[in-house]
Amino acid sequence: MVISLFIKATVVHADFFGEDERVSVIFGPVTYHYSHNPEHNSFPWFTAIELESASRWELGGALFNNSFSQPCGYLYGGKRWIAGSPDEHFFVKLTGGALIGYVKPYDKKIPVNADGLGLGVIPAVGYKYKRASTQFVILGTAGFMLTMGYDL
Repeated sequence: MVISLFIKATVVHADFFGEDERVSVIFGPVTYHYSHNPEHNSFPWFTAIELESASRWELGGALFNNSFSQPCGYLYGGKRWIAGSPDEHFFVKLTGGALIGYVKPYDKKIPVNADGLGLGVIPAVGYKYKRASTQFVILGTAGFMLTMGYDL
């Protein structure tokens, strides 16, 4: 089934997106927190899909478990700046959007939050080689996450 979905996604990418546009899947299995708290979940199982235009603007959506094991989502837009060739480069990325799922008693753990709907601004630095990438994602004052990505 997974192979079938991969093949279908590749066909959709070839038919729908332009040559310099891309679709990526991103996975972040581990988070490091700056301060120790026995309640912290270090395994968010962050999973995202991103669409990037030829001008490096992005739209994405992610599902993950937050630092307190609450199921959450992140719907975002952003921009990527690269240094190097399109096939091999370092990059800086900034995304912002809606964080969904930080509810009581942890609703105050993100600065802007109303009934589980909050605002997130997430910077990252990374490296891309051909279709694979890795990112160092800064999670505000809470910690950081390392991710791996692959362009479909």
